[in-house]
Amino acid sequence: MSAAAALPTLDAGLNAASAVLLLLGWRAIRHRRVRLHRACMLAAFAASIAFLVVYVVHHARAGVTRFAGPDWARPIYLVILGTHTPLAALVPVLASITLILALRGRFQRHARLARWTLPVWLYVSVTGVLVWVMLYQL
Repeated sequence: MSAAAALPTLDAGLNAASAVLLLLGWRAIRHRRVRLHRACMLAAFAASIAFLVVYVVHHARAGVTRFAGPDWARPIYLVILGTHTPLAALVPVLASITLILALRGRFQRHARLARWTLPVWLYVSVTGVLVWVMLYQL
């Protein structure tokens, strides 16, 4: 596999890592383990930034990837992609604001926004892996 061909797989791995880290961070804060929560969320943020860099590099080089899977899967793919894409555009903004609020010690505002940020970010991370499966594994 060439380096360029490996980029989508790397992106899927970064999305999966982000999802796992988000869940671990959520669990940590539910158990009042603030340091672990902070570490998990910063790592999830870093994984998402790395994802974005790899995604831009890949698509700058490869262009648009067309769905080539079986006909029965196409409507499922389009529904997933149609929800994933607009929400993915929100994640950098939501995650950045949520992170900034935490770093500034504005924990009440951070917690209120995180209630929206977490499910959107988690959905985007999981559906990103599903998009990869449908594009490259079917």
